[in-house]
Amino acid sequence: MSRNLLAQVAIAEIPKILTLMDRNPHSSTYGCCDRNFWQYKIIDFPSGMAQEFALPLSLVYSLNLPNNPFYQQPDLRAWVKASLTFAAQNSHPDGSCDDYFPFERASGAAAFSLFACIESYRLLKLNDDGILEFFEKRADWLAKHRESGRLANHEALIVLCLQLLRDLLKTSKWDRVRARRLERLLSWQSSEGWFQEYGGFDPGYHTLTISCLALLQDLQPNDTLKKVLLKAVQLASEFIHPDGSYGGEYGSRNTYNFFPHGFELVGRWYPDALSINDTFLKGVAMGKLPCYADDHIVGHHVWNYLLAWKDFVPHRPPNKPRPTGRIWLQQAGILIDRRQDVELYLALNKGGVFKLFRHSQILASDTQISVQVKQGKRLQNAVGHLIGNYDISLTENTIYIRGNLGWSKQTQMTPLKLITLRIVTLSIGRFFPNLIRSILQKILITGNQKAPFEFARQMDWQNGQWQITDQLKAKSWKSVHSVGIGSHQTSIYVVMSRVFQEGQLQPWLDLTHRVKTLGEGQALMVTRSL
Repeated sequence: MSRNLLAQVAIAEIPKILTLMDRNPHSSTYGCCDRNFWQYKIIDFPSGMAQEFALPLSLVYSLNLPNNPFYQQPDLRAWVKASLTFAAQNSHPDGSCDDYFPFERASGAAAFSLFACIESYRLLKLNDDGILEFFEKRADWLAKHRESGRLANHEALIVLCLQLLRDLLKTSKWDRVRARRLERLLSWQSSEGWFQEYGGFDPGYHTLTISCLALLQDLQPNDTLKKVLLKAVQLASEFIHPDGSYGGEYGSRNTYNFFPHGFELVGRWYPDALSINDTFLKGVAMGKLPCYADDHIVGHHVWNYLLAWKDFVPHRPPNKPRPTGRIWLQQAGILIDRRQDVELYLALNKGGVFKLFRHSQILASDTQISVQVKQGKRLQNAVGHLIGNYDISLTENTIYIRGNLGWSKQTQMTPLKLITLRIVTLSIGRFFPNLIRSILQKILITGNQKAPFEFARQMDWQNGQWQITDQLKAKSWKSVHSVGIGSHQTSIYVVMSRVFQEGQLQPWLDLTHRVKTLGEGQALMVTRSL
């Protein structure tokens, strides 16, 4: 039953994916998977990432899954081939593609969609020299391209694509660059076992990197890579929550991602990896699966679940008891504390964002204090969960974090901004896409500014529970409009974040009324026991 849950969840999303695809053979956009482009016509170019949908469709076509109405359907095969053809036709002459703006030449979109196209071509046993030529051209571009920022999951996908094409095209042309890029990727692994994602550790994206590297190890066994995978998997095992959920806002990119395929592959030679998926599947059965049914991101998890079903290891060791004790990942800035059936997952580098569980039930999801401030006619948001350097003190029963709130990134598009972006991307941007990307990363993701509020959070273990005391200081409370603590606030732009997960059903703690009674120089104090 556990294995078939993977298939059940994946198959449920296939009608949506087919709705996102232009399936009309007489349409000029036949095979396009970006409905905003071909159907709604509300954007002026199709996202290259959308062609990744070819892979989940190829998998439900080729795998005899339980209750699978799509198995061996001729139309499905034709639609997948059309999606590969459209991917080739919609690429730039150098093989690259765009995702969020014209001439972006996005590494992630190029790598995800190329991986999906290669695997679809292989699964459907296609024979098309034009598509193979496209694969080679895109691989050439990926092999030489260096994107801004360190995104380990993208780099792992690129290395994997080069290996897959080596086998498909029977060529060694990328062997040297593939080896160099794999070495570069492995150098991004910290001594704690995690990989860089915009300078931090995100448990969710970590599982995608594991998935890619495990498949690479399966294709070309390597003792060094095996050791890297073992360390990465052992770290990942610490982040599967007792209710089967995984990750969240305490990670660097705020994702609830969980990609199970890599743990099945690693589980063939390291059986303990299988317990991670077993706990996750118990969570799926209890409704703990986050919702990734968004038009732009639904594909990633679907193909990974289907691959995990395909490579599911039948003989599995019994799950071991939950570990106890404290794990302090200083480089990642994350602390895990387990005692007396209480589990705390705490981001010290994000001001004390945490998730707290007791007896496999979530007690709290806390994304730190948030303040709305009036600045003229506008409301600005200062938050305590941006990654920063804080004063931290740890003892066995006390955790203390102190620092400044930071201004939340809430940049939205306006007609003028969109027109300006199009002018820039269609002119100088086509020659310097990495420059445009790095500027947007600074605006939307990296970097932050201090706000005029100081916070302190102290967590004390007393009588079998955590007591949380929050203090907030301000030079003046006059401009403060609203204050509260929420369960799922984030303040940077990450594609795979801000999805719904059941654990977010925590009441908003409204503290505005307390602030209204404070005089100049007085601090807001809040104490809770959980």
